[in-house]
Amino acid sequence: MIRRTLRIGLVFGILAGMAVAVARVLGWREQPGLVPARSPEPWPPLSTPDPAPPEGKPPAAPWVDPVDGACPTSHPVKAKLSSKIFHVRGMGNYERTNPDRCYVDAATAEDDGLRPAKR
Repeated sequence: MIRRTLRIGLVFGILAGMAVAVARVLGWREQPGLVPARSPEPWPPLSTPDPAPPEGKPPAAPWVDPVDGACPTSHPVKAKLSSKIFHVRGMGNYERTNPDRCYVDAATAEDDGLRPAKR
């Protein structure tokens, strides 16, 4: 009796999984009311670029060494050279990262051969 119940449950589970797979392939999940609509706007950027330096002043260096384990406000991107990753404000590990270098922006860090952190 228990074997038969388990067998029936297994068959229904397989059939339900196949129905979900077919629904996804055919795009049924996109019908209104089944799944919430996707947001048309992209996510906001994690950091905003710093304003341009005032006229007459040279642009900031692309990277600086941290001061007492913290990055200055002019260079908010924290980079670890051993792992070759960088963190920007808003990322999960930004606050607890002890940087080896501090960059002006993410593009400058990428140009220097680093990649963004996954979280």
